[in-house]
Amino acid sequence: MRSFNPIRLLSSRSSYSEKLPDHGGPNGAAAFNGQRGRWAFASGTTQRLRAGKVSLRMATAAIAFFVLVIYLFSMLFSSSNDNLIPEDETSAEVHANTRYWEVFPRLNGYYNGVKTLVKWQDWIPDELQRDYWGYMNDESRRSGNSSLEDGSSARLAALPLQPKIFNPYPPYNSSEWLEEHYPVHQCFIDERETQPAPNMFVFPGVPQNMVMPFFGSHDELGLTNGICFERFGRLGPYGYGYNAQEGGLGLGLRSEQEGAETIWQTQKKVDYRQVDWGLAQERCFEKNKQRFYTPAERQSSLKKRSDPSSGAARGSGGKKKLPRTAYVLRTYTGFEYTAHEIITLRAMINELSLKSGGEYDVHLLLHVKDDTIPIWTSKEVYQKVIEENIPPEFWGITTLWSVQQMRLYYPGPFGEPPANIAGQEIHGVYRSAHFALQWFAQEHQEYEYIWNWEMDIRYSGHYYEFHNSVIEWAKQQPRRGLWERNEKFWIPAYHGDWQNFTRFVDKETLDMGGLPVWGPVSFPNSGMLESPPENSPPRSYFDDDFEWGVGEDADIITFNPIFDPGKTNWVFRKDISGYDLNLPIPPRRCAIITVARLSRRLLDMMHEETYIGKHSAFPEMWPPTVALHHGFKAVYIPHPVFFDRKWPLDYMDQVFNYPENKINSPFGWGEHNWLGSSFYYNSGFSGALWRRWLGERENDEGGASAEIEGSGRMCLPSTLHHPIKNENMPES
Repeated sequence: MRSFNPIRLLSSRSSYSEKLPDHGGPNGAAAFNGQRGRWAFASGTTQRLRAGKVSLRMATAAIAFFVLVIYLFSMLFSSSNDNLIPEDETSAEVHANTRYWEVFPRLNGYYNGVKTLVKWQDWIPDELQRDYWGYMNDESRRSGNSSLEDGSSARLAALPLQPKIFNPYPPYNSSEWLEEHYPVHQCFIDERETQPAPNMFVFPGVPQNMVMPFFGSHDELGLTNGICFERFGRLGPYGYGYNAQEGGLGLGLRSEQEGAETIWQTQKKVDYRQVDWGLAQERCFEKNKQRFYTPAERQSSLKKRSDPSSGAARGSGGKKKLPRTAYVLRTYTGFEYTAHEIITLRAMINELSLKSGGEYDVHLLLHVKDDTIPIWTSKEVYQKVIEENIPPEFWGITTLWSVQQMRLYYPGPFGEPPANIAGQEIHGVYRSAHFALQWFAQEHQEYEYIWNWEMDIRYSGHYYEFHNSVIEWAKQQPRRGLWERNEKFWIPAYHGDWQNFTRFVDKETLDMGGLPVWGPVSFPNSGMLESPPENSPPRSYFDDDFEWGVGEDADIITFNPIFDPGKTNWVFRKDISGYDLNLPIPPRRCAIITVARLSRRLLDMMHEETYIGKHSAFPEMWPPTVALHHGFKAVYIPHPVFFDRKWPLDYMDQVFNYPENKINSPFGWGEHNWLGSSFYYNSGFSGALWRRWLGERENDEGGASAEIEGSGRMCLPSTLHHPIKNENMPES
């Protein structure tokens, strides 16, 4: 629907000033209320026009008139000021900051509860049962389906489906598994081995009219579809839903909980009061260490990594050996560990480490903000800092670092960047959070991969299923067109399946005369480190039939597109240090939100570039840029991302994939388009949706009474939520 482009109503100019985005926008108050920390949902009255079906043509005309009035009014108002902003700058700012998406109809299927569960084959998404302006289409009327809208019309006496144990792990005890792999020995939480790592539960269905994701796909990534996760099945095994006297955390006791007793009838409640997660992970690894590479064996496996035909590394008896992974969460002194934070960490350790037989170790990397504390000279001081800042059960998984330590580890001088917008020194955490991760990797040679995770991310699904699925999916991605695909958002309902999208992006790149990235990139420089020889392409781009890279593990995995910041007005795009300022700025890539999986090979190269080359860049730009320069395999994962409103798909494609100019980029002034999404650094909807899922009353909607009187507690598909800045108790 290219005709639906309200931006084209405003004049587009090539001249504009560069400044931070104005989240307030010229069209009224911000949708995200920073003071309350709450997402301002559109009210029902603003989401529906008068009774009767309104045609898309009339609706488009109405929006066009509305935008035009705002534009003319803003021009009239600006003309009355003495210090006029040039017309081209004013129109550019109006272009970029106007929130056209706020007029799109709200999607309510998220809030239908467990009493509305249906089997996968009977599910009708909210997007498909309504026409563009929120009225039921003819097919939905005939079938009798209607949106339950927050459960207000559902008064069901019993749950239509019952929760089941969810087990996404390989069949460790099967003869087929044991023919190729070493046995996996069960791990326990306690030293006496009386408490095994608990199971989590799902519902084998979805709430009727649950919304479809706009970006990405569960099916494509190999994530289980047709199931949903509610708070008791997801969090109950880790202390949710029972009190402190039983070893729980006392959360959710006053909220709607029909059917939750199934969890405790199937497995006993875990008493977490005396748990030491550091020792639990160590015991698990010791029982299963035969399964994994040693650091020495890893060196001999490098050839096999880049040559899938050579097969996986083998141990005695021809059994496959696996790499180990560190799952590192970055935290800092003074951080508040709420009950929800504790439950999240317990879930990660249970699902990633203990239940997998030690494939992962979960770590807390604690930034000691006071540089005067000599953490590297005294064991007593070191332990005291941990005990004053970390809950006791996590003391054994905590590693300290400080900025002063990084100054010693990565001594300068570093050259100045073209622009230091942050105005901070290069060793500071804001500009170089990756220094600590690089140091950690050098200190822990036992890990082949390191996940760099953040404390304000939540995942409604199962951690092992998610991470294992995205790793395997990234491994199968061909390198041809990979950097170009990494820049774009895949909208399945618009682009078709992933294979079609892959071919489309490749053809589009070549048709537009673009030069695809193929191996390490060359650019004017005054001295660069040598790239690993195995990163050089085995054949030319045009001779490769999407073969190179298939079966090769990704060196960096991200959850937002890996874009060229030089094509946007992203504020930190010129913060790249140590390169010759007399030459053009080196080519760069960036992925907003620093969450990523990084390989040992890439981390070693980042370390050498920093220590030897004296090079660095802003944290979200550094790992992808090193990968670009040296030909490492980088993959953006098209995970499911939801939006709170029903965007027209071709308009969404235009806004996110084809902005009119660099300032309209969704990574520049156009970043307000993310406010209604489930995953971005500035998302407001993400936190609101998560709190509603927890049973909290949000913006005068939901809460315990509404769930009890309506369709019950929410049940969401597996979804990454970011950022989550607060998680209050459900209100009665």
